[in-house]
Amino acid sequence: QALPLDVKIRKTQQRIREWVDYYGEDGVYVSFSGGKDSTVLLDIVRKMYPGIEAVFVNTGLEYPEIVDFVKRHENVTVLRPKKNFRQVLTQYGYPVISKEVSNVVRGARNGSISRIKRLNGELMNGDKLSDFNIPQYKFLLDAPFNSSDICCVEMKKKPFHNIKKFPMIGQLAEESEKRRRNWEKTGCNAFQSKYPQSNPLSFWTNNDILTYIHTYELPIASVYGDVV
Repeated sequence: QALPLDVKIRKTQQRIREWVDYYGEDGVYVSFSGGKDSTVLLDIVRKMYPGIEAVFVNTGLEYPEIVDFVKRHENVTVLRPKKNFRQVLTQYGYPVISKEVSNVVRGARNGSISRIKRLNGELMNGDKLSDFNIPQYKFLLDAPFNSSDICCVEMKKKPFHNIKKFPMIGQLAEESEKRRRNWEKTGCNAFQSKYPQSNPLSFWTNNDILTYIHTYELPIASVYGDVV
């Protein structure tokens, strides 16, 4: 993460090349949200492989400016979830606090021992209490509403399930503890995962993204304002 940007670009290009060499140009795609990170990834990929497909999921919750920005790109497949946001929230509940917290609450309500221990602050890591305990959110067990992380699965992940290709995703490890752990475990290219995916920007920082956009005068969605 401390490397200069020009070195990071070359390393990212190498990760992309490894992914495409393994699955073929017709066997991969760029997960394109219209956000600045995926815009940078798409720019790097298309400078190497102009014909690689991009895939955008229109959940109905995106800013109109994001949708318009995505439409200005060529070779973008647009997908939609089978259920709208209201239907998902009504059936499963809202991701209160965060997706991870709501996942633990949902699991605890369904009887998961490990998640109950996390909410009680009792989960162990060897002979010490686990850093993943979240007893401060135990009150959500008795809340008069459902907490669930399934909205992300229904709205963003399931639409990709019928694509028989392997994604490249513009995620940064610094954005969350979970992403950092996954990067440390698998590296950028998770070939051996249950659902193989490439995250060739994992070791970038947000400042790297902004510097790339500024340096290469890369157009981004207007909701992000000007990068100076």
